[in-house]
Amino acid sequence: MTTVAEETRVAGFRRELGLTSLIDVHTHFMPGRVLDKVWAYFDAAGPLIGRPWPITYRLDEDERVATLRRFGVSTFTSMLYPHKPEMAAWLNAWAREFADRTPDCLRTATFFAEAGAAKYVREAIDAGAVVFKAHVQVGGWDPTDPLLEDVWGTLADAGVPVVAHCGSGPVPGAHTGPEPIARVLARHPRLRLIVAHMGMPEYGAFLDLADRYPGVHLDTTMAFTDFVEEFTPFPPADRSRLRDAGDRILWGSDFPNIPYGYAHGLDALAGLDLGDDWLRAVCHDNAARLFAAELSGRAGRRS
Repeated sequence: MTTVAEETRVAGFRRELGLTSLIDVHTHFMPGRVLDKVWAYFDAAGPLIGRPWPITYRLDEDERVATLRRFGVSTFTSMLYPHKPEMAAWLNAWAREFADRTPDCLRTATFFAEAGAAKYVREAIDAGAVVFKAHVQVGGWDPTDPLLEDVWGTLADAGVPVVAHCGSGPVPGAHTGPEPIARVLARHPRLRLIVAHMGMPEYGAFLDLADRYPGVHLDTTMAFTDFVEEFTPFPPADRSRLRDAGDRILWGSDFPNIPYGYAHGLDALAGLDLGDDWLRAVCHDNAARLFAAELSGRAGRRS
C-alpha cells in the first residue's frame, strides 16, 4: 500500500531532476481473474521465481491507477501476456477497453506463437496499439518460430515497439537468452525491441545488441535494486556502457508486482551515479521521444 512517505520520496526524486512527470514503460494491468492468477503464482514462489516475492501494491485496479498518478507517472503501459494459445486476442480486446477509460495508459497489446497471430497483431495496430508485450519465458515459445515471422515483420514495418522478456532471469527458459532474439533482429534489423529487465542476467550480451541495432532499447525493470543485485548483480565492468547507451534505456518498474516500494527502483538508478542528465533521459525523455507521435496525439485530443 502506498504511503505519503513513499509519494514524498518519488516527488523529491522528480523535483531534484526538474521532471514534472515520469514515463514508466513496464507496468502491468490485465483482466482481474488473470492478475489474480499471476499474484497467486508469486504468492506460491512458483518455479520461475523460486523465492518469496510479496506484492507491494496489491490494490484494486482503480487504486493502482491512482497510485501511479500520485507518483507523478504521466504515461504507463498495460503489460499483459498469454501463457497459451487463443488467449492473446482476448487480452488485446481487454487492453483496448482499458486504454479507452485510462487515457494515460499507452495502448498495449500482446501475441503468442500461434496461427493467426499476424492477423490479430495487425488488427491491434490498426486499433491504435503503440506498444506490445512479448513474454518468451512465460509463453515458452521460440522467437524464431515461423508462426511469428510476419508478426516481427509487421511490428518492424509499423515502427511499433515491443517490450520483450527474453533474458534468462529469474531462471532460464527453453528459448530465453540473447541468441534467439538476435536471430530475429538479424532478419528484422529495424525492429524496435525493448529488452525487459535490462536482459538480466545476460546484461552485457543485450547491451551488445543495442550497440549493433539502433532500434534496440532496454528497460530498467527491477535491475539494480537490492532484490535483484543479491542474486544477479549488474557487472561492474559494464557500468560505463550504461552511460554510452543512455539514450536507449527506459524507466520500467514492474508495478504493481514488485516486492519493494516504487521509490526504491528510482533510488537504485540514482545510486548508479551516472548524472542527472542520464536520469532525466531514462525516466522521461527517452520514452517521450520513442512514443512522441502517441503523446503528441494525446495532447491534441485533450486540447
